[in-house]
Amino acid sequence: MRNLTYGDAPGGGHPTGRSRRSAAAQEGESSPERFAELSPYRAEREWTRYEGTAQRDLFRELRERFLERNRRACAWTLDGGAGPGRFTALLGGSGARRVALDLSVEMLRLARSGRAGAPGAEGAPFVVRGDLGAAPFAFGSFGQVALLGNVLGFAGPAGERLLSEAERLLTVDGLLLLEIAPGPGVRSAYLERLPASAVGRLFEAPPRAVVPRILREGFVREPRRHRERGFKRWSVPEIVGRYGAPLWAVQEILAVAPALGADPARIGAVASRRRAWARLLETEEAVGHQRGCWEESAAVLVAVRRTGGAPVPPPS
Repeated sequence: MRNLTYGDAPGGGHPTGRSRRSAAAQEGESSPERFAELSPYRAEREWTRYEGTAQRDLFRELRERFLERNRRACAWTLDGGAGPGRFTALLGGSGARRVALDLSVEMLRLARSGRAGAPGAEGAPFVVRGDLGAAPFAFGSFGQVALLGNVLGFAGPAGERLLSEAERLLTVDGLLLLEIAPGPGVRSAYLERLPASAVGRLFEAPPRAVVPRILREGFVREPRRHRERGFKRWSVPEIVGRYGAPLWAVQEILAVAPALGADPARIGAVASRRRAWARLLETEEAVGHQRGCWEESAAVLVAVRRTGGAPVPPPS
């Protein structure tokens, strides 16, 4: 198993020939140490949080479908804050070399374990321990850069710096994939008032019969479940406003599971019906592409293409 180092990073390492201290270290804005010192148990939990229940399967499959739609043929891809590498293999096209960057040794150990295969093989990442705010790569090195799993939110005030670094690492015509958490979550008001068994039967129907009803009645906001000290909620308008023409083009915006949300009973009722499950995925995507559910959704995925402008180093 092999780790990339500054010398053999894509693009030949940092253009100055030396690493930069992270934004957190420079500004004291966040605490990367809490992620760097995660236990093996916490790393394993991060891997398994997308499996084991119908609700977790729904959240995982919608993310996988988003990444499949936004694959990009390129030489190198970067999964920034990759964790155990759950979605790293879905970045880039066939032949792309994938890099998983994370602060946690345990997360990276899991990313390069037998689950991922040998480093350099199709779908298996090279791993780099480090902070995206001090990325040891040359600017413009990657055809695809992903910041998934609320990396930006957990970075708090340092999220702006991380996002700027991700932008600079992207090639012209490269694709930036982001996950943000605008709100506590939503679910369909229409589906919420139906019994779980009726929801299971309803999704036997094609999406065109279900989506208009969901949109007509709107959404119920989930209650906030915990304190959010240090967590930054990025909004969709904030992201869209950042990525305007002529340098950027927003390719896709998708709220994750706004129809059934975090409703295990109704999701389970649909999961028991094979055809209903396939149509639920299509329905969730049709609804998730609508602006009306973005503002309070717990997870929104955004794909943005760099259409011009050569990446430049940050101001000194």
